[in-house]
Amino acid sequence: MKVIIIGAGVLGVSVARHLAVVGADVLLLDQWGAGAGTTATTFAWTNSSRKLAPDYHRLNCAGIEEHARLAEQLPGAPSYFPSGALQWADAANEQWLAGNVERLQSLGYPAQWVTPDEATRIAGDLRIPATITSIAHFPSEGYVLPDLFVGALLADAERHGAKFAIGEVVAIDDRPDGVSVTLAGGRVCTGDRVVLAAGRWTQRLAAEAGIGIPMLTDAGRGAQTVGLLGYASYPELDLRCVIHSPGLNLRPATGGRTVLQALDLNADVDPADPPSVDGDIARTLARRFSALLNDPSRPPKIDLRVGIRSLPADGHTVAGYASTQSRVYCLVSHSGVTLAPILGRLAATEIATDQEQDLLRAFRPTRFTGARRSDIEVDQHATGLGEQ
Repeated sequence: MKVIIIGAGVLGVSVARHLAVVGADVLLLDQWGAGAGTTATTFAWTNSSRKLAPDYHRLNCAGIEEHARLAEQLPGAPSYFPSGALQWADAANEQWLAGNVERLQSLGYPAQWVTPDEATRIAGDLRIPATITSIAHFPSEGYVLPDLFVGALLADAERHGAKFAIGEVVAIDDRPDGVSVTLAGGRVCTGDRVVLAAGRWTQRLAAEAGIGIPMLTDAGRGAQTVGLLGYASYPELDLRCVIHSPGLNLRPATGGRTVLQALDLNADVDPADPPSVDGDIARTLARRFSALLNDPSRPPKIDLRVGIRSLPADGHTVAGYASTQSRVYCLVSHSGVTLAPILGRLAATEIATDQEQDLLRAFRPTRFTGARRSDIEVDQHATGLGEQ
């Protein structure tokens, strides 16, 4: 079986790797390069902390478990870290956090209360402000280093025979006898199946094959798709886990660097006019970061990066064929980093064997058939503790 995969983000590379391992002839295409789209600007927190729909919660829990299995199989430097995560609440957030912890505990999801001293030992080199009134620990959660993760998946896919090429897809032709993909410049690639894993470009490319995948596509100032990340190279921290505080989220990066996220600031971010490193947004981010440092006198050095998130209109993953006749398998998710290993394996199994996987049953693109957009679209603005 020859499979053409459109999109070399974390989902596309994962399914390419799994298909190559089972012996498929895989061609992976991307317009710019592996991991260069949404995957390059993700907070990369692995979790099922706020996945309220039962099917979606189960899928994300399976994603966490699959990360651990995959980490044992991928050669090279580690890119997945089951570090656990802490959520710090102040008086304005403590009731919300208590309710979420109780909900998760009722589902059997690991969640427990810790003291400030315990949290300090778990977190590492951070100061917990006096305004923090309660702290929850989620030991099964963690984070991914996206560039290393995508690189490891791609290298393993290529070791198993997958081919990777740069190319912009402009047309998809889904026929009873096969499927073809046309690239800018006129090159046509043919195969038995296509996997559409194009992230935020999914709606447009799916339409080329006559498939309706409603996505949130507005990328203007403060849009739901817009997300800002800060990359602090100084001061270097011994940060040991993912942190969610009322005003700032943090995760470790390589070389003592820290990735920063302040969800409420996204409302003022315009991708067409990105915030400068010396502007108001940057200063706010630096001030919040400094407030968590043991030595707040050291002014941080922070680079900024604006990302555009992949958001299906109803907030849930899309995985599967658009019809029983279609040869185009659609794969897109807002939870791409958490779900990449499990979606890669399950999608590859469905494509290679035609055996439906139960965990994906609720996420078929057929759920959009005949639905009015106004009936399915949900607000996906994330502004507060643990919401993204």
